Amino acid sequence: MLIRVFAAVTLGVLTACSTPLPVTQTLANMPETAQNFAPKPYVQVAHPDWAQDAVIYQINTRQFTPEGTFKAAEAHLPRLKDLGVDILWLMPIHPIGEVNRKGSLGSPYAIKDYFGVNPEFGTEQEFRDFIDAAHAQGFKVILDWVANHTAWDNPLVEQHPDWYETDWKGDFHPTPWTDWADIIDLNYDNADLRAYKTAALKYWVEEFDVDGYRCDVAGYVPLDFWETARAELDEIKPVFMLAEWQQRDLHRKAFNASYGWAWKEAAQRIAKGQSDAGDLRGFLGDQISTWPLDAYRMLYTENHDQNAWDGSTGEIYGDAYHAMLTLSFVTEGIPLIHNGQEVGNQNQLEFFERDPIDWGDFSHPDGDLIKRLIAIKKANPALHNGAAGGRIIPVSTDNPSQILSFAREKDGNQVLVFFNLSDQPAEFQITDGPAAGAWTDALTGNKDTIRLGVTRTYGPWSGTVLVSNKN
Repeated sequence: MLIRVFAAVTLGVLTACSTPLPVTQTLANMPETAQNFAPKPYVQVAHPDWAQDAVIYQINTRQFTPEGTFKAAEAHLPRLKDLGVDILWLMPIHPIGEVNRKGSLGSPYAIKDYFGVNPEFGTEQEFRDFIDAAHAQGFKVILDWVANHTAWDNPLVEQHPDWYETDWKGDFHPTPWTDWADIIDLNYDNADLRAYKTAALKYWVEEFDVDGYRCDVAGYVPLDFWETARAELDEIKPVFMLAEWQQRDLHRKAFNASYGWAWKEAAQRIAKGQSDAGDLRGFLGDQISTWPLDAYRMLYTENHDQNAWDGSTGEIYGDAYHAMLTLSFVTEGIPLIHNGQEVGNQNQLEFFERDPIDWGDFSHPDGDLIKRLIAIKKANPALHNGAAGGRIIPVSTDNPSQILSFAREKDGNQVLVFFNLSDQPAEFQITDGPAAGAWTDALTGNKDTIRLGVTRTYGPWSGTVLVSNKN
């Protein structure tokens, strides 16, 4: 009996509470101003002006030239200027540990001295000369920086053993469940370690005028360290910070850019025939729904640990390569070119040994394509980075399994993209989206008119990037 009474009372309360308040009463209960509820920008990091339409170029100093030195790399600067890239990312330039070294030369990511220059690459003065020469030609230079770990024989091991993590036995250890046997992990619970690492970051900006950092496995290091360090760097000058990680929170107060791993992985699955255009459409849906526009995501087809061709497994992209390369320039994000892409390098570069890039005569057609894509990106505000560019606008077709299509717009500049992401010809009709009208093919200069309901046909892995200016 008591149970029945309680149930009745409860039901009555729930029924009463579920009755909505009249609209007039709801409005009457609102504050006079909605100022407290106004949206605020999620990204609080200030992007340098020079990053807003920038393209990153990664230099593996060891493999970049036959000499493997800063001085030899300096001779390539005019060529890179002509290519059109802006930010030169140098893989780690510091001395490499010898204890537990991998290969004969070791990994650049096993740092022995955060304040030194690897003599393999040259002297401090030659490094300074490279920076000065790059700046003179309008480049910005960022250094690859390793926060998570050091080499086993870094002097900090002896001087400050409490700055390192230990395992259950009390021993130093590599990053758990990795094959990084040549490094040991640092412990960011230690305030003195944080001060030391921040001082090292500031040193290269203050003493060598570097323009920022690409931060290795940034997600393995506490976010509040990065936020504090970034604030101190910005007191010196505007810097550009790239995180090797994929996490929205990094962009709030620490990093300008992070890795678009999900984009690269979707592109590779499609190229291998393991999925279709819907895979990249899923990335774009996630991008526009959960990532702030002003959070730069680095898009790339190659990186130093994975070339477009992998000697152990065969081609990663194959015939799809040029389609994916083009998409990396027209999708929301900041593009990366890995050294050697401009000459169609198909060699998976060695990591622990000398393996210089074969540059040929620099006349490879891939170089011309990259040069044109960079020019298109810079000429069209809709394709600029972050909030300087335009948000992805979905464009729908009746063939979503083969066709990836979207638009972007900024200040009257419109870009419309269609790509057949399959190894078979594709027919389709546009069913929705801001597509109808007169356009110009950005790559060929040919005129094109788009009409809804009219069938278009693209060959395997082919597509178009169309532009229009309304102002």
